[in-house]
Formats: sequence, structure tokens, C-alpha cells
Amino acid sequence: MSEALSCWLCERPIGKRLQWHHTVPKSKKGRDTVPVHPICHRTIHAHFSNAELARFDGDRAPLLENEAVAKFLRWIADKPPDFHAVTRRPKP
Repeated sequence: MSEALSCWLCERPIGKRLQWHHTVPKSKKGRDTVPVHPICHRTIHAHFSNAELARFDGDRAPLLENEAVAKFLRWIADKPPDFHAVTRRPKP
């Protein structure tokens, strides 16, 4: 029996919808990918540029320290795996 995947960002189980996130963007020579929910993937890219993600070098901790991402994670924590909602970019 295969082990169920968990989302790299929110750590909830992955449902039917799965995306693969390059922890270091491909444009910055990243190769490693991690499973994420589509809503979590959009949240990552809504709050961080590829340059910032490259500087984090695959480390999840700086994402969790961002207040907007931390708020998102508190909100999404009790949602089902395939939960979907509109993800908006923060206002500059």
C-alpha cells in the first residue's frame, strides 16, 4: 500500500488535485519538487517572487514566518483536501 501524500506547505493530506512545486524555481536552476494543493501553490507564488524562493533554497521555514502565509495556514487547516477558493495577490 502506498503512503498518502501530504502538502509541503500546509501538511494536510493531498486529495484528487495535486500540483508539484519547485522549491527553488526552475528559472533559478531548481530541480527538486514537492507535492502541494493547488490553493497552497497559488498562495506561495502570490506572496513570494522566484528570486525570494531561490534565496530560501528549498527551506519551508521562511514561508511559514510570513504573516500572510501564516494566516492562510490557520484558515486552511480544517478544510478538506480538495478545498478550492480564489487566491488573491496582496495589494502593494
